[in-house]
Amino acid sequence: MRADYEEPAVTVTSFNPAPSDGGALSFEIGLRVVNPNRDPLELQGVAYTITLEGHKLITGVSKDLPVIEGYSEGTFKLLASASLFEAIQLLGDLMNNPKDRISYELETKLDVGTFYPTIRVNNSGEISLRPPRQ
Repeated sequence: MRADYEEPAVTVTSFNPAPSDGGALSFEIGLRVVNPNRDPLELQGVAYTITLEGHKLITGVSKDLPVIEGYSEGTFKLLASASLFEAIQLLGDLMNNPKDRISYELETKLDVGTFYPTIRVNNSGEISLRPPRQ
């Protein structure tokens, strides 16, 4: 690792319900990575956990990630499906207490290779349960 290495910034750009098969809750999570270094950032993988309204709903991994060139940024999307058991509990809670928006927490860990430290990012916010207007 070079002495002037700066940790890349990771932000959530979107967190939306996604079409799903078989009735499981699915989400599309957009991430933006900014590489403030001269060397390309070769993302090896990402691990993530999503909690909705206090329910640890989704845990997943992905290895199909872009290379972020030096002094540039890149975006990518993760598609995730919820655990059926946790989804049932969440839906039960939402039926007892209907809401237009629910809170989320997203924990991500980006593996950028052997010679660089792992990047950990935690984000939280709210998502709308209403379909987007067309």
